[in-house]
Amino acid sequence: MTENFAISLLAAAVQSGTPILYATLGEILCEKSGVLNLGVEGIMMIGALAGFMAAASTGSPLLGFLAGGACGALLAAVHGWVCLSFRGNQVVSGLALTILGSGLADYLGTPFVGRQAPGFDPFALPLLSRVPLLGDIFFNQDLLVYISYLIVPLMWIFLRNTRWGLSLRCAGENPDAAVANGISVTAYRWMGTLGGGFLGGLGGAYLSLAYTHLWSNGLSAGRGWIAVALVIFAFWRPERALMGAYLFGGVMAFQLRLQAAGTSIPSSILLMLPYALTIFVIVLASWRRPQSAMPTSLGVNVEPTE
Repeated sequence: MTENFAISLLAAAVQSGTPILYATLGEILCEKSGVLNLGVEGIMMIGALAGFMAAASTGSPLLGFLAGGACGALLAAVHGWVCLSFRGNQVVSGLALTILGSGLADYLGTPFVGRQAPGFDPFALPLLSRVPLLGDIFFNQDLLVYISYLIVPLMWIFLRNTRWGLSLRCAGENPDAAVANGISVTAYRWMGTLGGGFLGGLGGAYLSLAYTHLWSNGLSAGRGWIAVALVIFAFWRPERALMGAYLFGGVMAFQLRLQAAGTSIPSSILLMLPYALTIFVIVLASWRRPQSAMPTSLGVNVEPTE
């Protein structure tokens, strides 16, 4: 009984952590290019609504998933327009993006509250699902979870072993050196901003198409802010983001199970657990963070002609 509960909890941690993982990977990509985007919460909300509406209207959850990513990139383009074209304050622009995205999603989504849309259901991967313990936890999930498994190593390879990835990192580390080597800093920062917005939108679409299969206002529930904090915890490394996302997902799944079991602990305390963990993680990561982990020119604007 205890073993089954543990396996069920860990499997739920993977599912709960997947939307955070998508958003965190997107923010890592964006910040590696030198652009700080605090609008992840708004991007996830827009991605969730766009994914839900597209799936409901077309009957295709896959199109809905892609629509969520596309609308996330579109909202991130507003941030890029303000910060890369007009060199606006990146912190202020990101906060405004969160307010805009969350408010717009709640306003446009109100008529759809409680409605369902076609989504993704778990299915077992042949052979891998039979691996003891790990099979039930990692390989009896939905398609979008399996896709997230692939994105982590692909991003790691992209950032470390490809010319585009190294140029993007150079744009975030040393823009002057990048320009001296003929690299368009603005172009690569646009790439990071739009790519990060696309992944954030995918994370939002996961919430409405795989995690809940329905729409409700405030669906993201602060996961975008957790993703921003998780970037620091992960030291801007995709593989550490995977572990961190599942850690937060496990806390979320645990508090939901405690509430369902009728625990005497007040629900407000249980709901607070993921965000209390976020504060603890930020403090711990800031204390232990290597000096070279954060991109040197993160948040520093460059001339739009570069």
